Order: sequence, then C-alpha cells, then structure tokens
Amino acid sequence: MRLYLVRHGQTEWTRSRRHTGRTDVALTRVGEDQARALGMELAGVEADRALASPMARAVDTARLAGFGARVQRTDALREMDYGEYEGLTTPEIRAQRPGWDLFRDGCPGGETVADVAERVRPLLAAITDADETVVLFGHGHGLRVLAATFLGLEPAAARHLFLDTGSLSLLVREHDWPAILHWNQVGRR
Repeated sequence: MRLYLVRHGQTEWTRSRRHTGRTDVALTRVGEDQARALGMELAGVEADRALASPMARAVDTARLAGFGARVQRTDALREMDYGEYEGLTTPEIRAQRPGWDLFRDGCPGGETVADVAERVRPLLAAITDADETVVLFGHGHGLRVLAATFLGLEPAAARHLFLDTGSLSLLVREHDWPAILHWNQVGRR
C-alpha cells in the first residue's frame, strides 16, 4: 500500500493564509506551476486510483499534474469546514478569540479535527483493505488529519505535520506498521 498525499497548489487565499474550506478559490499562476511540477514528481507512479476533493483547487491540481482523466471526486477529501472562521486568518480569529487553537478548539459552525478524522476513516480503511496505490489530491488541514489518523495518532497530532501548497507526501506500511516515507516534498520549480 502506498498513499500519495498531494496538497493543491497555491490560491490567493492560501497565499494570504486565509482559512479556506467551503469557498471554491481558483489556483493562482504559481499554483498552476506547482501542480505541473507535481506531475513531474508523480511521473511513473502506477496508481490504482486517483481521488480528489470536489473543490476546483484540488481537481485542477490533479488535472494539471496529469491525473485529470482518471481522478474521482470524494467528499472524504474536502478541507476542514471552518464555519464562522471561513476566510479569516489566524491572527484575525485570535483578535476575536484570544488563544484560539484550531487543533484544540475547532471552528464554531464548522468542524473539529476529530470530525475530519471520522470523515476520512472509511476512505483509509477501504484503501488499506484493498492494498492499493492511491494518489489523493486534497487540502492542508484535511490531509494532515488524514495522515495523523493513518498513523494511529490523535487527530490533534496533525498540528505537527505541516504541508506546503503544491507538496507531495508518501505514506506506506512498513512491516504492517503505518509509516511516513516522505513528507512535504515540493516539486521542481
């Protein structure tokens, strides 16, 4: 089993560090270049499946990376729902709610990291049971929580797994244990 995690390319909101869940923000020119670079990194990967969040930034990253014809959309890979904090930066949120921590507090009207972990568990189980090589095109917080869940960690441990836009990570099973083989690699730019 090999699980390639691909964070979508840069958007205007990721560039300005705005929490972007439900808002369908397009890739910037830099984001498009990142997606093409990911295609070079993924060249030669013989994937059983390619899955993407239904958001355009993830689907477009998959397309520009060369997986557009075969990518399937799944809600399991949606980004965390930031609820009332959608579109805000962490400093803006903390101005209203001092000490706020996404991984501890979640988002009013949205999700917690535990909610995201529950959403990705069935997908992880299906991939693991099928012993497949799968490329997942998703989002920063969602993929971080997915990785923590795969590793058997508490969802809040995702705070320690930073992902750049346009990054590639690889999760595997080593002697039946979930493991990180590569993390947060950026393409040839």
